[in-house]
Formats: sequence, C-alpha cells, structure tokens
Amino acid sequence: MGKSGKGSVYTPRMRLKKLLAASACALFLAACGSVPPRPPESAERAGRTATHDADRHAAGHDIAIFALGLIDTGYRFGGKNPDAGLDCSGMVSYIYGQSAKLRLTGSAADIARLGRPVDRAGLRPGDLVFFNTRNAPHSHVGIYIGDDRFVHAPSSNGRVRIDQLGNRYYAQRFEAARTYFD
Repeated sequence: MGKSGKGSVYTPRMRLKKLLAASACALFLAACGSVPPRPPESAERAGRTATHDADRHAAGHDIAIFALGLIDTGYRFGGKNPDAGLDCSGMVSYIYGQSAKLRLTGSAADIARLGRPVDRAGLRPGDLVFFNTRNAPHSHVGIYIGDDRFVHAPSSNGRVRIDQLGNRYYAQRFEAARTYFD
C-alpha cells in the first residue's frame, strides 16, 4: 500500500515535491552558515583559494540537497538507482554522478580509497563518512549534510534516512571521512 493508505504509488511527482521541500529547507539552513575567512598568502593565491573554496562549498551543498531528496527511498542490496532501490555505495555513486558529475563506483571500501582524508571536525556538506558496520573496514558509507548529520541507505529499516554521527551506534563504528573536491 502506498503512503496515502489508498494503494497509491510513490510517483516521480511526489519525489519532486519532496526534493523541492528538502532543497528549500537546506538552502534556508545554508544561508545561516558561513565559512570562516582564510588569511591570504598573496592576492593571486587568495583569489584562486576563494574561488576553489566557493566551488567546493557549492558542490557539497548540491550533493547534500540531492541526498535529502532521496529520503525514504527503498533499500536494496546492490541497488544503484532510486527506482529499483539503493544500498549505501549505490546511493553515493548515484548522487555523486547525478549531482556533481563525479564517478565513484564500487563498494564503500573502494570509494573510501579514492578520497582525501578529512578530520571529523573539518567535515563539510557533501563529504563522505565511513563506518565499520560488518566487522570490516569501511563497510558502510553516508553523505555528510552538516550539523553532525548524514544521509545513508542502511539495510536496517529498509529506507534512505538521516542519522546523527553522535548516535551511539554510529559513533562507535565511525572510521573515516573523505572529501572528493580538493
């Protein structure tokens, strides 16, 4: 049975409405944040750094907004698109490909090898967070969206959802964070 209780199907139009609502919310929250200024080493370097940081910031927010639009998408082991269902690495691959035109494929561990390490304190929206959930390094991945939260496709509960990095389960299993924008 669908979400309305009348046997309806979760349509692309419903998904679009959800994406637009999530986008508006994320833009509102992003407008409240700011990036601390960095002292320039030279005028030329400062211009390149500011542009690069702004591009990374925009790309990361695009990824986070896209991820929010997939909340409640069904889980499917090996799933690589929202119509058929997503697993954690399939969700990341799909979002990065669609939103940032970056090709990240393979398992969560494969994706982890491609990124540049980031300290947990330095996480920015769009960065990836990795966990050891199956007694194997980097066995689960999610997309950081800010405020200590991440979007992921866990097999438990069968839906893409938001969780807190500080949640006891994920805090105990957190392994690494990676960025793909530098």
